[in-house]
Amino acid sequence: MKIKHFVFGILMFAGAAASAQTHKKTTAPAAASTSLAHPKLVVGIVIDQMRWDYLYRYYDRYQTGGLKRMLNEGFTCENTQIDYLPTETGPGHSCIYTGSVPAIHGIASNDFIEQATGRHMYCAGDSTVQSVGTTSLAGQMSPRNLQVTTITDELRLSTNFRSKVIGISLKDRGAILPAGHTANAAYWFDDVSGNFISSTYYMTDLPAWVKTFNASGKLQQYLSQKWNPLYPIDTYVQSNPDNSPYEGKYRGENAPVFPHDLSVISKKENNGNSAIRSSPFGISLSVDFAEKAIESEKLGQNTVTDFLTLSLSSTDYVGHQFGPNAIETEDVYLRLDKDLAAFFSYLDAKVGKGNYTAFLTADHGAAHNPKFLQDHGVPAGYVNPGAMARDLNALLEKKFDAKGLVLDANNYMVNLNNVLIKSKGLSPDAIIAESVNWLSQQPGVLYAVNMQNVEQQSLPEWIKSRVINGYSKDYSGAIQVILKPGYYAGSPNATGTTHGTWTPYDTHIPLVFMGWGVQHGSLNRETHMTDISATMAAILHIQMPDGCIGKPITELIKK
Repeated sequence: MKIKHFVFGILMFAGAAASAQTHKKTTAPAAASTSLAHPKLVVGIVIDQMRWDYLYRYYDRYQTGGLKRMLNEGFTCENTQIDYLPTETGPGHSCIYTGSVPAIHGIASNDFIEQATGRHMYCAGDSTVQSVGTTSLAGQMSPRNLQVTTITDELRLSTNFRSKVIGISLKDRGAILPAGHTANAAYWFDDVSGNFISSTYYMTDLPAWVKTFNASGKLQQYLSQKWNPLYPIDTYVQSNPDNSPYEGKYRGENAPVFPHDLSVISKKENNGNSAIRSSPFGISLSVDFAEKAIESEKLGQNTVTDFLTLSLSSTDYVGHQFGPNAIETEDVYLRLDKDLAAFFSYLDAKVGKGNYTAFLTADHGAAHNPKFLQDHGVPAGYVNPGAMARDLNALLEKKFDAKGLVLDANNYMVNLNNVLIKSKGLSPDAIIAESVNWLSQQPGVLYAVNMQNVEQQSLPEWIKSRVINGYSKDYSGAIQVILKPGYYAGSPNATGTTHGTWTPYDTHIPLVFMGWGVQHGSLNRETHMTDISATMAAILHIQMPDGCIGKPITELIKK
């Protein structure tokens, strides 16, 4: 009996052991993958002149698939700030994609002056290259003035140039600077030909698909339309009534009111095709072109991550013309949202939902029109940079017996004629001191900053850090002019709006990530424009750009 129980016990133990071994085999983890997971495509979207509050000002009327989808599925950084001055398109696109600032990357403004020679330069200008796709000079552009790498460059370098990078925008600088030095291509819109074009920096001839798109008649289709409000005009409660005195007219119109007939407007423009820029259809055309690029270049079908940079510029043109409180501005954002919803649906179908990472931000914000503010009891006004330079020159001529010591006072900088100063043996320090003293007393001026000793000057840290970050010793003026809140460069009673200052309406930008590698959520701590490329580098597991001073926003990265 004991032997029987003993044998039975052994058999039971053996059966249990066998069962455990069988269970262990069926539940063993799969072998670790030998490749690093990555998104198939990154899409960087920059909305030119989009104030942060536009995310919420029109939120109730946004579609579920556009900006609402980004906010409700993605991660939004609610307090993202620009790190430098002036807040303009060229420096903004450069900062987003390099994580750097003008003091390092060299793009001091859209147009700047080489301090050693007095030569005027354009941020993307390059006379050593030729236009491709047009006979105009609009293609003489490249990223050579950008003195650091971009996140798109680093992606190309990290994959031994197997990743494809393409930049697209109506504006040349909005396509070229984000795409970086090593891009496969950058394309921008040429008013003369009505084509998307490029330069010999990238190619000697346009690809067949670009030629086909340019010949498709899409531009003419958009320019033959009337721009009417998307919804009944009396429902635009977030905006001034139509025909506001703060809005600018199209050429050939009697008043800035709907409908805006693009077929008529385009005939009144010097280059009729340029009418597409200051209409919502410029966004639609850009998105159409982006989708064709994805399809034709097989972006997102690679064995490594590809990158598309898409800057939507029409919001800037409309904003400059009409200002933040116009029905036209509200409508252009509602139409932008509609185009984004369709674009994300396209990406879902073409690349696969969850297979791409998208981020959306802006290159700068925009001010309220000063006359609008004044009429509502808010302190505001204008400073005329042309008159400022003229009057300062007259003062300096009397003091130093030399004419034309100031080249200009644009971009909130005073550029001195350093060649003339040197040839006459004058003291730059004395000229700067005299200028700073005079500028500080002008209406609307909060501070005039001598960039040679900015650390010693009594400035709020918020302003001081941005002044220092924005100063390029090769391309920035000797004096930075800081205006009072509510003021900007322009003429009295000018319509529309502009940007470029240190104030939150110019420096506070939207930043929303969505898709692969991004968790849902929001963040209210201060983040920075310089953090965007650092965050993308962390998501992609690649090196940050070589001039990057930002930090990854770790809260948004899916663990």
